[in-house]
Amino acid sequence: MSESSLILISPYSRRVAKLNKTTPNTEMKKTALLLLASASYGLAGTPAATPAAPAPLPPPGYAPITFLDGKLTVDIQEKMRAEIRENNFDFNSSVNGPQDASWLLQRFRLGLGYAVTPWFKLYVQGQDVRELGGSRNNDIGSPGSFGSEGDDSFDILKAYVQLGDIKKGISATVGRQFLAYGDQRLVGPLEWLNQARTFDAIKLRYAGASFALDIFTSSPVSYKDHEWNNSQVFDNQNAMDSVFSGIYLATQWVPINTTTDFYAYHKGDQGNGDFGARLGDSSFYTFGTLWKGDPKKLGGFDYSMEMAFQTGEVSGRDLTAFAGNWGAGYNFEHAWKPRIGVQYNYGSGDSDATDGDVGTFQNLYPTNHLFYGFMDTTSWTNMHNPQLNLSIQPSKKLKVNLDYHLYWNATNDDSWRRVNGVLKVPANAAAARNASTFRGQEIDLTAVYKYNPHVALTAGYSIFLPGAYLSDTQTAARKDDTAHFAYMQVQIDF
Repeated sequence: MSESSLILISPYSRRVAKLNKTTPNTEMKKTALLLLASASYGLAGTPAATPAAPAPLPPPGYAPITFLDGKLTVDIQEKMRAEIRENNFDFNSSVNGPQDASWLLQRFRLGLGYAVTPWFKLYVQGQDVRELGGSRNNDIGSPGSFGSEGDDSFDILKAYVQLGDIKKGISATVGRQFLAYGDQRLVGPLEWLNQARTFDAIKLRYAGASFALDIFTSSPVSYKDHEWNNSQVFDNQNAMDSVFSGIYLATQWVPINTTTDFYAYHKGDQGNGDFGARLGDSSFYTFGTLWKGDPKKLGGFDYSMEMAFQTGEVSGRDLTAFAGNWGAGYNFEHAWKPRIGVQYNYGSGDSDATDGDVGTFQNLYPTNHLFYGFMDTTSWTNMHNPQLNLSIQPSKKLKVNLDYHLYWNATNDDSWRRVNGVLKVPANAAAARNASTFRGQEIDLTAVYKYNPHVALTAGYSIFLPGAYLSDTQTAARKDDTAHFAYMQVQIDF
């Protein structure tokens, strides 16, 4: 079943006691969520025109299993990925750390959807994820797991109600759901991660003839094995109480673009020590735009441009930060559909940790695996990342990509942060300030083979060649040795 076709009810009933938070700030957040939920029911279902920017569609030829004249749908997914990693975290061949191993990631999903009426639909999807082998901590979400996906016995991934038609007019999606906007540099479900990312959210949409406008408020879901997964505002065991809200406008107003988007996000939480000692709560805004050129209208050329500015407070410190992506490519007229492209990514860092301000770009909830190297060493923060991107499609079923990355710190006064924007590559602090800013280079080779609409095979190999920054800031635990990553994946969808 397409994710764009049906939508959910969050499984709060198993955790009703979680509503009894005591702090006024938390109660206000929950009240806002519930008020917007009530408003969404009143607004949904109003008729309108043809859609401008529908949600992503399933693969060509894909169709869910249906019953009751199409009203009841069943979707099944099984995904397995074998990974081999060496020196990805410590760049140290003399140490056999938890990440220097091989393991198998397994994911099973079962979804059920029911269309009560054309404008009232229900969907629920369960998920079971396991990590087999290796030496990483399998406690899902544990800070001590060194990035392991871990185990999570069958739990609710999605559960929502959809009122109205998300492809035209006003609609509402209420419950546990994925959020994905633009290229997912700031907001995406992170499907590469075994468990993915999901939210308890309320989303209102208006789809017109040449635009689609979303307004949403949400809280990210935390994963815990052998317990019902809950979003942070409904989980008494989570101190963050993160609430993430936004407005996203996707348009076709620029004729040469496939999309011209504008957005504003707000994130609020209780603050933490990720970007300096906690001095208070976090409450900041992200304002941005995304433009993507259409090669069919530009003589084979394409381009992309996304820029985002942030202001507000992070853990009680004033935030001013910026990030950008600029890219261009050319699509050749050939049976193999070759494309060559270049791009540059920048994320600001904090040049002075003692001034009471934060200059580190906050990467929000992205799918970073798609953009800054498949070894996941880098997020869209404190970085310069020029790239060369090559791709060919020898057949309708096979696509091959080769990507070459270079990395620099924006400033050595800030940390090199990995794919989640928080976890750091530790360096010798005394040597870091005078060190080179050059982190290194990465080469990614990937191949995707779509056997049929239901079965896809993926394989890849990546190598990271450390730069002078790693050499200049070595510690006993972290060196400057070459890192390797290889994987094979099969995904089956019905």
